[in-house]
Amino acid sequence: MNENLIEGFEGTRKAGLIASATLDEVSSIIKPGITTKEIDNLCYEFINDHKGYSAPLFYRGYPKSCCTSANHIVCHGIPGDKILNEGDILNVDVTAYKNEWHGDTSRMFYVGDVSVKAKKLVEVTYNSLMKAIEILNKNIYLGDIGDTIQTYVEQEGFSVVKDFCGHGIGKRFHEEPNILHYGEKGTGQKLKAGMIFTIEPMINEGDYQTKVLKDGWTAVTKDKKLSAQFEHTVGITNDGCEIFTSSKKGLNFPPYKK
Repeated sequence: MNENLIEGFEGTRKAGLIASATLDEVSSIIKPGITTKEIDNLCYEFINDHKGYSAPLFYRGYPKSCCTSANHIVCHGIPGDKILNEGDILNVDVTAYKNEWHGDTSRMFYVGDVSVKAKKLVEVTYNSLMKAIEILNKNIYLGDIGDTIQTYVEQEGFSVVKDFCGHGIGKRFHEEPNILHYGEKGTGQKLKAGMIFTIEPMINEGDYQTKVLKDGWTAVTKDKKLSAQFEHTVGITNDGCEIFTSSKKGLNFPPYKK
């Protein structure tokens, strides 16, 4: 890779480290009775303390520092006075901006004891992300990513959200290409070394269809069944890929050890 691509990897690595460490901190406060606003405050303060900036804050008018999406909320849930209850599943999505580069990641959290079906959904969602990451190299196509996720998820009896996707990321929060979580092998753009993007499958318990609420941000399942999501920022290397947002504490999948 040339010097510009190396700079991109180094910058994304630093931003990704802050983003993943933020979610490590979030894991320490998740419990029944807290509000999503408390989670947002923690994310803002932690990223700020590490000399970064919460990229979602004021992005296209978004009012908070992270997204908190519980139960049937697919993505872009706005933190507020909502109290987390025993049995909830929650996605927290953060993006740290550091020295002009972005690191974007999300994880699922269990609030107390959750149902068997919720655990299964969360497990399949995480596996779908990691299966896609496992195949990444400069010789595959974008469609291979979507096909890997969709084939596995549908075999497990769940559905892939089609209204939202992953995206290129770098000095800009969102850029080309779009990373669809469904598709056909051998289609779309061929990957090349130096590409940096997110993979962030949103997987529904029921039907794949979604709708956006009146706040203009919060997306929910139309059938009000559960949804789950995990996200990593990754970069394509000469011999595979690098995950920029893995937890240094190994807190990549719930339940998280306190």
